[in-house]
Order: sequence, then C-alpha cells, then structure tokens
Amino acid sequence: MGTLKIHSENILPIIKKWLYSDKDIFVRELVSNSCDAISKLRTLSDDSSDEWRIDIKIDKEKRTLTFSDNGIGMDADEVENYIAQIAFSGAEEFVEKYQSDKEEDQIIGHFGLGFYSSYMVAENVEIQTLSYKEGAEPAHWNCDGSVNYTLDKGTRKTRGTEVILSLSKDEDEFLEDAQLRRILDHYCSFLPYPIYLNDKQINEKPPLWMKPASECTEQEYLDFYHHLFPMEPDPLFWVHLNVDYPFNLKGILYFPKISQDAEIKKETIKLFCNRVFVSDNCRDLLPEYLTIMRGALDSPDIPLNVSRSYLQMDRTVRQLGTHISKKISDRLATLYRSEKEKFLSYWDDIELIIKFGALQDDKFYERVKEFLVWKNSDQEWITVEEYRERHPDQTIYYTSEEGHFLDLYREKGIEVLVIKPSMIDQAMLQFLERKTNSTFKRIDAELDEKILDPSKEKSLLDADGRSEAARLAEFFQNKLDVEVEAKSLASESMPAFIMLKEEERRMRDHFAQQSRKDMSGFVKPTFVINTNSKLINAIHAVEKFDPELSKQMAHEVYDLACLSQKEMDPKSLNAFITRSNEVLEKLACKAIG
Repeated sequence: MGTLKIHSENILPIIKKWLYSDKDIFVRELVSNSCDAISKLRTLSDDSSDEWRIDIKIDKEKRTLTFSDNGIGMDADEVENYIAQIAFSGAEEFVEKYQSDKEEDQIIGHFGLGFYSSYMVAENVEIQTLSYKEGAEPAHWNCDGSVNYTLDKGTRKTRGTEVILSLSKDEDEFLEDAQLRRILDHYCSFLPYPIYLNDKQINEKPPLWMKPASECTEQEYLDFYHHLFPMEPDPLFWVHLNVDYPFNLKGILYFPKISQDAEIKKETIKLFCNRVFVSDNCRDLLPEYLTIMRGALDSPDIPLNVSRSYLQMDRTVRQLGTHISKKISDRLATLYRSEKEKFLSYWDDIELIIKFGALQDDKFYERVKEFLVWKNSDQEWITVEEYRERHPDQTIYYTSEEGHFLDLYREKGIEVLVIKPSMIDQAMLQFLERKTNSTFKRIDAELDEKILDPSKEKSLLDADGRSEAARLAEFFQNKLDVEVEAKSLASESMPAFIMLKEEERRMRDHFAQQSRKDMSGFVKPTFVINTNSKLINAIHAVEKFDPELSKQMAHEVYDLACLSQKEMDPKSLNAFITRSNEVLEKLACKAIG
C-alpha cells in the first residue's frame, strides 16, 4: 500500500478540471506514452525484428478502455518512480541516460502528468506492466483517483504495458468506436508505430514531411494535402521544410487557392511535436501573413505548455517564424525567376500573402519586391521599380478600373498601373511611396498636360471678356450646382469626368474604412467638361430651344461620369434612371416630329 507523493491532496482534481482544455487529450497522452515505451526499447535493444504495436480496446460491458503496447515495460520500482511521483518525468531521466541524435529515437511524451489526464474520464485506472529486463516480475498498479494506490505483483505475461481505464458514468461517448476513431485520427495519425483500435489500424499513412523532398512526387504532395484537407481543391504549389540547425523543423506548407476573404480566417496549419498533433492554431509561430497558407509543421523544439495544448512564446518560436518566412520568400523567388508565366498565373491566389507580408515585415518586403507586380494599361506585368526606370520623374499614374479615361492615357502613350480598389492595395500605395520615394496619382486626380490639346482650346473672348470655355463651365455649373472646369481634351470621345484630388480621395477612403461612415460630403469633386466634345456643345445649344431638356441632359452627363467612375451615390440611382427615360422619350418624340 502506498500514497501518491504529491504536495497537495487536491492535485488530481486540478489536473482533471484545469490542466487540459479538452477531454479528448487523454487519448493523445496515453498513446504518446506507449510510443515512448517502444522508442526506449528500440534505443536499448539491438533486435529490430519486433513487430511494434499499440492497441486500444473497447469493452462496453465492463465500461473499460485499454491502451497496451509491447514496449519497454516497467518493474515495480519504475512504476513507483514514474507513476506514483507526479511531475517526475521518466522521459527526461531516460533522455539524460541515453542521449541519441537519431530522430526515430526521440521521446514524444512524458509519464507523469500526461498519464494522469486519464482521470478526466476514468473513475479508476489500472496498470499491468512487465519490464524488458531479464528476470523482471510483472507489476500491477491501481488507483481510484484519490491519493491512495496499490502496487503489487501483476499478471502480464509479455513485455510491455497496458493501462485500463474504468470510465466514469458520464463518459459513455468514449466507449463508441466512431468517437475513439475520430480522436485517434485527429491526434495520432502520424505517430511512428502501428496503432490499432479494436484490431483495425488507424495510422496507415506516414507523414510525408519525414521523407526527403527529392524523393517525393507531385502526386504524393497532392495526396497528402487532401489527407489533411479532404474537401479542398488542389493547392497551387508547396514548400517542403527540412531544418536541423539551429533548431529542428520539418513540414510542408501549401499555397492554397483563395476564393473568398473568409478563408483567410481559417485555422489551416496543423502543428505537431514529434509527430503528435498539438494544435491547428499557429498564429504564435508564424507571421500573420503566412497563416493564409495550409499544411503541417513538426518540431521537437517548440516550447509547449504543460498540457502540450499551445505554444509558449520564446526566442525559438520567433526564430522558427523568421526562418519559415525566408523559406517561403525563397520559394516564391525561385518560381518567379524560373517559371514566370506559372508564377503570374497564380498571382490572384498568392498576392495576399506577398502584399500582407510586405506591409508587415520589412525583411520580407526586401526579399519579395522583385516580384511585387502590377498590371499596366497595356496588360503587361511590371514592378514599381520597373515603372520608375521607364519614367524617372517619380510620378506613378494609376487607376482602379478600365474605362474611357484610361483609353485617353493609352492614346497618348502614358503608362498607367492598374490598382485594385481594395484596402490592401490602397495601403500598398502609401507603403511603396515611402519605400521608393515615389508619388502615386490616380489618373482622375489631376489633368496631365499630355492629355490636353491646347491647339483646340476655346480661348476667344466675347464682349464680356469671357472665353467660350468659361461660358461652358458657367453654364454647366449653374445647371448642376457643382464645381466645373472646362478643358480641351485631346480626344473628342470623352464628354466629361469627375476629378477628385489624390489627397482628398485618400482621406475620404481612409475615414470611410475606419468609421464605415459616408464621408463624401467632406470632399468636393470637380466636374471637368471637354470643350471638344460634340455632346457638351450640343447640350449648351439646346438651351436656346428647350431649357428644361438642356438641364436634364447636363445632369445625365454628370451622372454618367459619376457612374463610370464609381462615384455615384446609390440614393441617386433611381432619379438617374427616371430622368434617363424622360430624356430618351423627349429626344425620340422630337426625332419623329
């Protein structure tokens, strides 16, 4: 008869209620202990012919779960040390005595607290064990969760250990084959020794990250991805990690197809420690911009909390994150340099990673800036640096949509970058301005002299000393009650457009994103009319015959400009449609007399 060597009689209730956040973890801990027992024996034994195995048996009638292995086993003294003394780590003592650099010899878990997780679901736990030592006697340990236990001679005939859990009355779910299968698949799919649930093997597929990248086929990478994420489409490409200095890290990270912004928030990278699943939340290990990726990471060096449920931040974790980031950028750079067309075909799916990374990490930006690409007005992919080499004046023209105004710049041979109207692209503009000492200007923020035609400018003065252009501007301003400028554009095809200064647009967009309020009333766009447009001049001429129709047509041109540049207030749409029908009706009636 003995008493558990602990400092407080309340330690088991604490373990039971507070140490582990999820009851399922007891399965992981007991199977890990069995793996350790086999690994220890393999380290000590020259005999590699044994068929190692771990068995889990369900007995619904007796309401028991039994975890057994054919590993190293224990004698009575070892049971006393490793089980009865909570927080004494048998694995740590073993590692100190038998250090090995071989990965297959690494110890996964620890007897002690891990073993006591079984009391989360069991009212009584027994151990039947027989040491591998010649002449050893079997030992039997029994404890009902109190501080008292019994340790006497056991009945086991073969080397190894079996742990028998008599389940509590409210834990019937763990007597269901499907439930145990789910837990084992979740935590133990990649453990190194065969695991059987009621004689059916669970872990038939070894983790691909253990295999050298040079020996892995493309199909193996795809199959492994679908094993991890069964319902997902094929990934684009992947990075196989294999680091042994200054820390140990293996894994495969995949670049997924990203179809919705919501997918970014998924927990999609599985974290393992010595092939034991720990968590699918790697936000403390990886930089935020890489959590969009999917895959698996395995490292024995990651510091875990005592229940092995989440990371504890330290220098190693930060180093791991930095190293993984560099590997990702190296893979992207290699793809861009060697298979540029393929890289560009992936751009819609990988640009979030690259842009988020550039914004959040200066070192990452320096590594990816050579392939931080944008389309230009001729549908060519270029970088900001390449644009600046072609246009040394440090002004970079950009637009957020196709349209007649962009055609005007194309006709004049002015290169324009096409920037998406998204928050991240707007943030990238300001970031790149600082990094490259450039100025970004949207093409409808000001008039470049190259798109004007001074030779067609209507500058003749009337009796009142006003030019024809000034009269047109005044006419439209009176009709619309907005700020109007009249300019001689090089093209006659574009009657008018909305011009909003770059600084004002950015301020409006910033406040709208931050407060989600409509800030349009705080900025005043300018309506620019083209004095060379036949439509503009015709509307002015209609004033003499039908002032009301002239006013309606002026509003039509203004609303069409707003609509084409996505500046129309949604509340104005119904009025625009009603007025359009009225104008068309009047013009049609006049045409037929």
